[in-house]
Amino acid sequence: MNIGQVAEQAGLPAKTIRYYEDINLISPLRDGNGYRVFRDSDLHKLVFLSRARSLGFSIEECRTLLALYGDKDRASGDVKAVAQQHLHQIEAKILELQAMRGTLSELINGCAGDHRPDCPILKGLAAPLA
Repeated sequence: MNIGQVAEQAGLPAKTIRYYEDINLISPLRDGNGYRVFRDSDLHKLVFLSRARSLGFSIEECRTLLALYGDKDRASGDVKAVAQQHLHQIEAKILELQAMRGTLSELINGCAGDHRPDCPILKGLAAPLA
């Protein structure tokens, strides 16, 4: 397969596929004129990467997961540890976003939103952090 075909089948832009090659996540073959030739195994890795990235795994986490996927002697506990660590990061981000939402809601609720120049939102943003 060429890059256009594999991009369509994997649901990824060709630019992303070239980036994944640049950072050594995939290694397609090259034909005599230098064009990339993607194997079914490359397509499978690209689908794997697409799914992992859609779940928010970082590039380095994807690299680790791909290595574990390719290691037939891996322990499933190693894979689970990567996934659990990522879940903890997501949960921390959710708490951070909830706190941001609460603060922003308070600022918005404190603003009359009328024609007066007094703005509690701007005052709140300018206030030193506690």
